[in-house]
Amino acid sequence: MRAVIAIDSLKGSLSSIEAGQAIAEGIRKADAKADVVIRPLADGGEGTVEALVCGMNGTLQHVKVTGPLGEPVVCEYGIIAETKTAVIEMSGAAGITLVPDTKKNPLYTTTYGVGEVIRDAIEKGCRRFIVGIGGSATNDGGIGMLQALGYGFLNKDGQQVPFGAIGLKELETITDTYVLPELAECEFKIACDVTNPLCGENGCSAVYGPQKGANPSIIMEMDKWLRYYAALAREKF
Repeated sequence: MRAVIAIDSLKGSLSSIEAGQAIAEGIRKADAKADVVIRPLADGGEGTVEALVCGMNGTLQHVKVTGPLGEPVVCEYGIIAETKTAVIEMSGAAGITLVPDTKKNPLYTTTYGVGEVIRDAIEKGCRRFIVGIGGSATNDGGIGMLQALGYGFLNKDGQQVPFGAIGLKELETITDTYVLPELAECEFKIACDVTNPLCGENGCSAVYGPQKGANPSIIMEMDKWLRYYAALAREKF
């Protein structure tokens, strides 16, 4: 018997490879002579870096960045040198598994660390990016990530808005005066397995807000702020 095992990771429990090894062990118990091949698989969430780096002969990188709660975390990402491509998971820098259940609240979790990972990869020569966006603890519309890359998200007093979705509440102006110049040379592709729009009953706040700690009233507020943010971004760019 020949078996090919390609299974997604089990969130917060087993990586794709670990889950594959467990299945392989079961198959070999049933048939000791089975020819079993394990290949990594991911859907844009946890395990995306491992899957692509393993499958494309890349190397793993580690960088200390700002975690979803504003505290330092070490994020692992991959570089495929041949194509100057960085493979990044949002979950590595802003993941829901990095936040204890008692502290889950998208009003205050940030994507700032994702921007710091992108900046690190740019400094190492990467100009192509594959970003897996699954498994995040955030609902800030990516403003934290963009702040780390030099964008200004300013309140009525001209100060950077605070981390988290709550920052969108204060947002009045977007500036690009201090954006990292190399960003203009970069190409980004997003890896995900969903098609939700930004706002509305099928939007990110309504569908994913609850698992990140948002109650119905917070969801309504975040949806309103994101809608305004989208209009402001359209006007500016």
